[in-house]
Amino acid sequence: MKLTIKLFNLLGAFGLLVAVVYGFLTQFDELVGFPALLAVGAMSFMVSVYLWLVDRNTGGVLPEDKLDGEIVESAGEYGHFSPWSWWPLLLGTGCALAFTSLAMGWWILWMAAPVAVLGLLGLIFEHSRGDHAH
Repeated sequence: MKLTIKLFNLLGAFGLLVAVVYGFLTQFDELVGFPALLAVGAMSFMVSVYLWLVDRNTGGVLPEDKLDGEIVESAGEYGHFSPWSWWPLLLGTGCALAFTSLAMGWWILWMAAPVAVLGLLGLIFEHSRGDHAH
């Protein structure tokens, strides 16, 4: 885990350095590459912080990091999932329409927003009512 954290820190620093160099070479006129490289660096640092927090909370070495680790050591509860849920499909459709609007036309966003919001609200409140209420 510690090596992975160091690798993501290195990748984040590399992404930010390359973004600055790229920005100076293009006089910050090119509006795709510079923000994309900044985003790669920022997201690498976010993954690094997440892994650092997980490493701190789990107490060090994870079963998959040990050379003699067994599969059964990482068994346990991974969370609560709803295999019967159709809400992720609706949310994914709304997001796909929203990204399609970037390529085809902004007018599609007016159709995508209600679909995505409905899918998100359904996913959030799925266990608040009906047969599966907690």
